[in-house]
Amino acid sequence: MHPDDPLLKILACPLDKGPLLLLVQREAPRAAEALYNPRLRLRYPIVDGIPQLLPSSGEQVTEDEHEELVRRTAS
Repeated sequence: MHPDDPLLKILACPLDKGPLLLLVQREAPRAAEALYNPRLRLRYPIVDGIPQLLPSSGEQVTEDEHEELVRRTAS
């Protein structure tokens, strides 16, 4: 998924229906992508290019992780 993908404009968090941020982690052993809801601090994985947006798929992040993710997406 690319940051300019039109799909990102219509995807929403299944819990609060708000917009999600695309996270791309290139420094991992393999590239990883996820969608992030900074309001609820939930990260949803993207598996084989398919966002996993079931409420049970959301992974809670720590305070430190949240600050790092927000800092990374702001730059």
